[in-house]
Amino acid sequence: MVLKTKEQYLESLKQQKPTIYMFGEKITDRVNHPLLRPQIEVIALTYELAHDPRYDGLTTAVSHITGEKINRFTHIHQSTDDLVKKVQMTRMYARYCVCIQRCMAIDALNALSIVTYEIDKKYGTNYYQNFLKYIEWFQRNDIMATCAMTDVKGDRRLRPSKQPDPDLYVHVVEKGDDGIVVRGAKCHTTAGVPSNELIVLPTRALTEDDKDYAVAFAVPVDAKGLKFVARSTVPRERGKIDAPFRTKWGVTETVTIFDDVFIPWERVFMCGEWEFAWPVVDLFAIYHRHSYCGCKPAVTDMLTGVAALLAEYNGVEQAPHIREKLTDMACTAEQMYACGIAASVRGKPMGPGTYVPDRVLVNIGKYIAGTHIYEEIYRVHDVAGGLAITCPSEKDYFHPEVHPYLEKYLKGVAEVPTEHRVRAFKLAEDLTAHGFAGWIMVASCHGGGSPEAQRITIYRDYDFETRKKIAKCLAGIEPMENFPEFKG
Repeated sequence: MVLKTKEQYLESLKQQKPTIYMFGEKITDRVNHPLLRPQIEVIALTYELAHDPRYDGLTTAVSHITGEKINRFTHIHQSTDDLVKKVQMTRMYARYCVCIQRCMAIDALNALSIVTYEIDKKYGTNYYQNFLKYIEWFQRNDIMATCAMTDVKGDRRLRPSKQPDPDLYVHVVEKGDDGIVVRGAKCHTTAGVPSNELIVLPTRALTEDDKDYAVAFAVPVDAKGLKFVARSTVPRERGKIDAPFRTKWGVTETVTIFDDVFIPWERVFMCGEWEFAWPVVDLFAIYHRHSYCGCKPAVTDMLTGVAALLAEYNGVEQAPHIREKLTDMACTAEQMYACGIAASVRGKPMGPGTYVPDRVLVNIGKYIAGTHIYEEIYRVHDVAGGLAITCPSEKDYFHPEVHPYLEKYLKGVAEVPTEHRVRAFKLAEDLTAHGFAGWIMVASCHGGGSPEAQRITIYRDYDFETRKKIAKCLAGIEPMENFPEFKG
């Protein structure tokens, strides 16, 4: 199979029967449910464009295991070029839909490719062989998966093993000859609903007392005991103009419950090796922040586009303060993207040869995304004006008695049809002033870790000592022959 079509992906979803609850309803048909189908269409895009000759080599890659052409969302990075193309591909996809959602699993699997190798090297285990067999199957079947990482955590003052309720972090409750049984819950699981598989990782650094929580594995979404409690960004009513983005593309997040779920040993990638919990968390964060250097510039592309369009339709595109705001938005987008490209070029191999992007640069890119999103949305509001939130509904706009008045009074520049201007305002409302705008802001801030997490990582990993040595040499504290060599 190797490269699935959209139809084959949809059929694969129909073959599984996961347990999903949403808004008080038990979902029996996830493929055709009106609040879930827009998210499934997001994922379907990754199958459709993998067959588009315009994007050959961008949306596809060559497997280092089989030598076959595969979907890049199933690829283990083998070079700096792979890292560059991942960022480029992510920006391309996210321009359609804000969040392409398929990056989480491959970010997790790239992290596991390194950590399973390192665990085996230290302990003589067979996790890396498990991983290689799994990733070959994953690639050949073009599997859609997501990563379940963030535990519900309970009392954040207490370590996992010290919680009054031991199930507030996912942990192993039973080991047998054929596998393990896990219990607990993860939250913020993006794209569990449209997935075939979950890749499960620890969520934090652990101690020896927490070793039962040091567990990583893959599990089908319809495994016995696995339950999803979902929420969707898709509006319950659909129309011609209102919510143009949210009716086409969607996101679901779930609380993901592991109610004594059995995992065969061949799908286990860590079990008790507590000192490797932090390395896999850290590597996943690096890879996922690298993904953000592609998707968040795409979000800014959308926001810049609707702001520039409304400036044109309002007849103010040449006003100095409007041009200043649009320029600032362009700078933000390209700063994030530049961090992703540069981090890719500076990538280095680890473990079995899996390439990892530069950790400082990906953290800077993600930090810009998390701290600038609120300013970007403010700029859209400032450029667009009040109709970004007060534009009448489509039911009024198309009402036969009201329509002539709204056609007359919602007119902007003469050469632009009123309906075009209304549609642009509706997109601005959808992206910046409705419930989905809140999702964009929180996801930009906290997805892949909060800005404080990036600040900590940047400060910890940035080479301040070299900068101090430069200053000492320039100040005459040290001789110039000690001036540090430039390494790029």
